[in-house]
Amino acid sequence: MPRFTPGELNVMRLLWELGELKPSQIQEHYPEPIKNPALRSYLTILVEKGHVARRKVGKVYLYRAVTPQQSAFAATLRELIDAYCQGSTRALLLNLIRREKFSAAELIELKRLADEEHPPRSRSGRRR
Repeated sequence: MPRFTPGELNVMRLLWELGELKPSQIQEHYPEPIKNPALRSYLTILVEKGHVARRKVGKVYLYRAVTPQQSAFAATLRELIDAYCQGSTRALLLNLIRREKFSAAELIELKRLADEEHPPRSRSGRRR
């Protein structure tokens, strides 16, 4: 999945949050002033990349996100892990824990949440 430029990501965020929109609505909600040609360029690129679909209603096109936000996030996260952590999710987590300076209580809560998702393995390798 290709990476989004900052402008493309702004468009995608609006489509994920607000659903199907006309370009004028995207322009209205865009986080900073954007000229129509620049917005149309982002939309064209996103359609070509397959992240956005459009349909014509009367004289106007409506745009909607095709790529789910969670899929885009997972792909970006994988790219980050591969590029900066030599493919190690563990290295990313350790980096985050060290950088964020979690309290002991927060670390215990993170462990509890992780255990809910994936119960610890016994020494034989079986889940408890």
